[in-house]
Amino acid sequence: MKAIRRPAIGALSVSIAAGLLLAGSPAHAGTNPPGSDARGDSKPGDGTISATATQVVVRQTGGADGGQPISSVDRNWTPPACWHEPVATPEELERAVNAIEQDDLVPVNSRLSWGTDLMHEYYRDGGDGNPENYNLDKQGDGMWWRAVRNPNREDDTEAGDCDQQLMFWADDGAAPDVPTALTPEMLAEYAYDSVKVPDTEIEMQPADDRLKVNLPTWIWQEPAAFDEVSVRAELPGTGLWAETTATPTSLRLDPGTEDAEVHPEGGACPIGGDGGVGERYRRGDAGAVPGCGITYRRSSEAAGGSYALKASITWEVDWTGTGGTGGDLPDGVFETTYDVTVAEIQTVVR
Repeated sequence: MKAIRRPAIGALSVSIAAGLLLAGSPAHAGTNPPGSDARGDSKPGDGTISATATQVVVRQTGGADGGQPISSVDRNWTPPACWHEPVATPEELERAVNAIEQDDLVPVNSRLSWGTDLMHEYYRDGGDGNPENYNLDKQGDGMWWRAVRNPNREDDTEAGDCDQQLMFWADDGAAPDVPTALTPEMLAEYAYDSVKVPDTEIEMQPADDRLKVNLPTWIWQEPAAFDEVSVRAELPGTGLWAETTATPTSLRLDPGTEDAEVHPEGGACPIGGDGGVGERYRRGDAGAVPGCGITYRRSSEAAGGSYALKASITWEVDWTGTGGTGGDLPDGVFETTYDVTVAEIQTVVR
């Protein structure tokens, strides 16, 4: 793991007890330009950070306001549910302990907090192999690290895996001997977990309530409908960061019934370099086969009145990070379902 530079005092804006207030704080969520979404764990208006929340800040560019998360196509892969990150200097930890009052506790992992007696025993007096006196003689030469939970997965069973290791000390330039210590790749995976993509909105001709048996349904989306989305995750003041980019590659169609033919074969419509899919239906195309579409062969009446047409976008995901790190992550997918009505074409035989 690349060594982490020590942030300037106050740069992390850590509030690990009710009485600990720092002078500076990193930029967190606020008013952002359109297409941008920055999220941290700040408490609005008071400049502090939740006692056991991550200090990692995430910012999205591209996509739409709101949006939906993508799911990994690899069912055996999930982003980290927890990790360890630097949370306090020796002076900050000492101030937090000295500020403890009757109802105030200092978190030592993501779910466990201690009062004065235990904090003195472990962190002032050097219990359990910890440095004595909060390591004040090494002020400026390292940080105290603590377990935090991925805000997107804090209720997962795995989110408690990091809590076996209580808050510990790590020197500057030394990689903590803990497998869950935060790395650029973990940040990239957390950024993946924070990607929000637009809904998969498609155009159809005929409209979804007027589809006909044996009549090709043209499906398309205008250019620039699907653009890449990037999420940057960084730990302020440390130089530790990663940026994950999701690029749409194809629109896959599932007609919702075996009595249908998809175009092209297999149902994967490529997304062009302009961000568009398929071609808009034009007058005179009635006898042509659409580049992206479906031909239903049976009425939906017997299926309860409609078919569940699924349209899913596949997103190719890669990342770059601190020190020239980077690589690929599993493809992501987001699916939207449309209820479509398919009717028989009525003809008159003389």
